[in-house]
Amino acid sequence: MPTKISGYKTPDPLPAPKGSSAPATVADKGQSDAPSATTAPPAPTADQVTLTGSARTLQKLGDAIANTPVVNPAKVAAVKQAVQSGSYQVAPARVADKMIQFEQDLG
Repeated sequence: MPTKISGYKTPDPLPAPKGSSAPATVADKGQSDAPSATTAPPAPTADQVTLTGSARTLQKLGDAIANTPVVNPAKVAAVKQAVQSGSYQVAPARVADKMIQFEQDLG
């Protein structure tokens, strides 16, 4: 299913080239090189963009990541409750290992 883009405006006329008194015009790719005075001007065609299946999947994944919270509120509440009740245990060796690993990853 193609996605349509609306609101496209044609560019303004270009300034006349040096040595010419007639203003330059920008021709649309859809117009023919030899316009006829007896025919009506062609109707402008709408621009279209078609997304591949991969692009749609990436767009959905990006939306899912953007809507995923950075913090897990259930885990935060559990740790907060454990700290308040005094049952939270800190493993000093694990904290030290994580700090060393973090420093190594930075360098």
